[in-house]
This record gives sequence, structure tokens and C-alpha cells, in this order.
Amino acid sequence: MAKSNKKRLFKEHLGTSTEAANDSFAALLEGTFGKKGSMEGTVIKGVVVRIEKDCAIIDVGLKAEGRVPLKEFAAPGTPAEIKIGDTVEVFLERMEDRNGEASLSREKAKREESWTVLEKLYEKAERVIGVIFGRVKGGFTVDLSGAVAFLPGSQVDIRPVRDITPLMGTPQPFQILKMDRARGNIVVSRRAVLEESRAEARSELVANLKEGQVLQGVVKNITDYGAFVDLGGVDGLLHVTDIAWKRVNHPSEVLQIGAQVTVQVIRFNADTQRISLGMKQLEADPWEGVVARYPAGLRMKGRVTNITDYGAFVELEPGIEGLVHVSEMSWTKKNVHPGKIVATSQEVEVAVLDVDLSKRRISLGIKQCVENPWESFRANHKVGDTLTGEIRNITEFGLFVGLPGDIDGMVHMSDISWDKPGEEAIQAYQKAQNVEVKILDIDVEKERISLGIKQLSADPFEGVVVNFKKGDVVTCNVTAITEGGIEVSLGEQSGGFTGFIKRGDLARDRADQRADRFAVGEKVDAKITNIDKAGHKVGLSIKAREVEEEKQAMAEYGSSDSGASLGDILGAAIKRAQKKD
Repeated sequence: MAKSNKKRLFKEHLGTSTEAANDSFAALLEGTFGKKGSMEGTVIKGVVVRIEKDCAIIDVGLKAEGRVPLKEFAAPGTPAEIKIGDTVEVFLERMEDRNGEASLSREKAKREESWTVLEKLYEKAERVIGVIFGRVKGGFTVDLSGAVAFLPGSQVDIRPVRDITPLMGTPQPFQILKMDRARGNIVVSRRAVLEESRAEARSELVANLKEGQVLQGVVKNITDYGAFVDLGGVDGLLHVTDIAWKRVNHPSEVLQIGAQVTVQVIRFNADTQRISLGMKQLEADPWEGVVARYPAGLRMKGRVTNITDYGAFVELEPGIEGLVHVSEMSWTKKNVHPGKIVATSQEVEVAVLDVDLSKRRISLGIKQCVENPWESFRANHKVGDTLTGEIRNITEFGLFVGLPGDIDGMVHMSDISWDKPGEEAIQAYQKAQNVEVKILDIDVEKERISLGIKQLSADPFEGVVVNFKKGDVVTCNVTAITEGGIEVSLGEQSGGFTGFIKRGDLARDRADQRADRFAVGEKVDAKITNIDKAGHKVGLSIKAREVEEEKQAMAEYGSSDSGASLGDILGAAIKRAQKKD
């Protein structure tokens, strides 16, 4: 037992001694290496002991020195200002690398310092100063005194920036939007700083804004109706009509996005904060004295600036335009689009017709600068003259015939033929056909010349007017039989004029009012009931002749032959009439 106890006590003593020895060894290691081991991942101070080529050799109090590239001690694009003996702060990455040297980094040291400062500024929502130095996907990299931050493309400026080159390498303020030290992630915004400054400037600008004020601005956006100008925190509209006194068809002809412009405040609504701007108001108004400079009748040259359906605008001088209405463009080209007479930018000669200063309108004419072909025609021709011209157009109401001076005269359908209806007579003519015409009327004011074709021959109706009168009884030859009556010829005295006896005028008795009672070539006596000189018509009636003869018979025989019947009286009257013939 005693021996066993001795062994147990020895083992316990040995164990205690071993643990004590282990603890002492661990303490020794801790004392020797623990402090230095804990230095890894921290910023420590060191002294520059040598400079070899592009590296600085730094002693940080370890058994081995470390080397740091000189470029880490310099700002981008500048040489390093460091010399032997300088004390610098570096970041200890490892106690000893594979070359047996301490692994040091000046950049990481600066980054650690910057992170500490940036976190404090981030908590206070204060701005930081940085330099854009690189481009990455979706944005740019920014140096914040050693810490690298990401600047999204949308956060560079208030409006899109096409070229960021002028911003790179220049210290400027940024706002930290997000930072995560564990991940080494910092997101900054330049736009937030600009918007804050813009809001301050906007409040100050709006408070002092007044109509008539002249300001400097930047063209922010261009539309069809004008341009929006950034006045430094607030936008104003520069309407296309207020850009210049001369015609501006589209703002892009004069302005470009990003261009600096000088503008005047025309109107300002403090409630809606709408600002209307103008550029032309800063220049002299060209309409001053325009009445004296452009009296009616003045002829001059101008440039066509715009063509519409109703005419063309001609620039007489910068800022002064006049309208040539389509009706004043040509003496002869009617119902033609102005674009077929003049072209944009074409130089034309115009005459001033009227000036309305209150409406800022000048009426111009082009045709007034050339001889009036209608007046020339009247000077060289007279009513009754005959001409030969080409049929230029055929319409439902007549023929248009080309005349000297490149003008047209019209032959109305009623003036084509003496004996045929106009609708029928016009069918005998075709476009481009040459026809002989007689001048019936010349109206220069209405630019109208009336022509006739049938007037080239004698009017067959003249024989009727001269040889016959209303109430005459004439002997006619039946030339045609229709359901409505009979067609008859009045004979040689009428020049072969043809008349028509209606069915109701064929006889006094209704039973005899039948056209089939007559035959072509048969002679009939009829009374002229009407002569229409304008319509070239003669009214004929057998019935009227019979009624008149009956009245005459009653008057002549009624008293002496009182016992005779009506039939006897009429029979005797007819026999007497036949004996006279």
C-alpha cells in the first residue's frame, strides 16, 4: 500500500510539474511573440532607412524590415516626397512574408485612417472631399483620402453628363450614401451635393426674381416649341418665338443642350413659379420704323423662309418677314400649291402691298412685279376679235382655251352651238384640240375672258325674229313625230328654224290631239304664240289657230246667218279661206 501511494503521489507531482512547465512555456511565447503577433492587421509607425529604386525600406521594430512602393506615398500623377529618416505610418499585413520581410502597405494605412474619419462624417451626414480617378462598370471610382468609393453614373450630376473627363482628377465634394467597413464598400453621390446647393440657389433666385431681369443660364432641354434654360436651380421656358426676331422653325437651329445663353425674364408667376424667358428682347426691335422703310408699292428682293398651304413667307431683313398670299403669287397659276411656284431659301422679287404695324404683318405680292397678262391682252385685243387656241381643259360648264400671255378664256357651254344643247355640243371637243373662238367680253378686274364658238356663224334665230311675230299663222312642214307632239320646220323665211308643237296644241278637240294623225312631210298651219329671243324658242299651236278662226267666223257670219248652225258658219268660213288661198 505504501508503495502504491508513493507511485500515485509521484504521478500527481509529475503531472502538476508538466502543466506548470507548459504554462510557463506558453507565457514565455506570449511574452516573446504575442505582442508582435497582435500587431498584424493594424497601423504602426516606422522609419525610412533606405530607398531602393522604386521602394522605400522601412524599419517598424521587427526582426525584419519591410518595403513599400514609392507610388503609395504619392498622389496620382505626382512624385513621392519621402526621404531617409522620415517617420511614416504603414499597415502591417504579415510579420514575415516568403522573402523574410515584413509585409507593409502605405495605401492600406491611409485607407484605415480614412475609414475612421469617413465613418464619423457619415454619422454626421457631412460632405467629404474626393477625387474621381477611374471608370468601372456602372460608374466611377473616387479616392477619399485613401479609401476607394464607388460613384454610380446616375449620381455624377443632376443631368446626364456625356464627358466626365473635366471632372476627373479634381477635388470636389461628395455625399456618402452608404458604407460598410466589413465589406470595404462605400457609395458616394456628387448629385446630392449639387441638388442641395441647387435648392439653396433656387430659393435665393426665386426670392429676387423679377420681370425684365437679365440672367445667365444653360440650355437644359430642347423641344419643338422652345428650350428649357437652367438659371441656377430653377428652369425657365424660352419659347421658340422669343429666341430671335427672325423666323426660327425649330430651337435646335439656334441652340444646343449645354450652351450658355443670356436671357431676359419676360413673365414670372410667383404662385406657379413659371418663368417665361426671351432672347430677342435683348436686341433692338426691327419693326421700329418699318412703315417708313416699307411703303406700299416698294419692290425689293427677299428670301423664302417658309411655305404653307396659303402662301409663302419672305424675309426682307433679319427679323422682318412678309406673307405672299397664294392669290398674289401668279397671274395665271390658280389653285396651285405655293410650293410649286417658289421653293424654300429661293430669292424672289416682291412688292409691298400693305403694312399692318399693330399686327406686325406685311402683305407682299410676287405677281405685281411682272406685267399683268390680262391688261396686256386687253391692250392688244378687243371684243369681237377671233383667235385660235388650244383647249386646255373641259369642265361640266364649258371649255377653257389657251390665249396669248399664258392665260385662259372660257367658252361657256351655251356658247358652243346654236342648234344643239350645251351638254351635247361639248362632247364634240377634246383636250389639246385647236379651236377658233370669238372674244365676247374682257374683264381685267375679275381676270375673266368670255369666248364663243357659235358666234363665229350667223344666228339662225335672226330669221325668225325678222320675218315673224307673235300671232302670225305660218305653214309648217312636219319633220318628226313624237309621243309628246310634232316637230315642224318654219320654212325658208326662218332660215330652216325648227319648232315644236306640243300634243295639247295639236287640235281644239281633245279627241284629235294625237300626233299619229300627222305624217312626216305633211303641211300644217299653226299660230305663233311666243317668240323667246334669249332662249331661241318659238311657241306654235294648231289649237290656237283653230280657236282664233272660230272667233273670226262667229264675228263675221253670226249676225247675217242667224239661222245657220255653228257647223254651217265654220264650213262657210273655211271655204272662203280656201278660195283666198
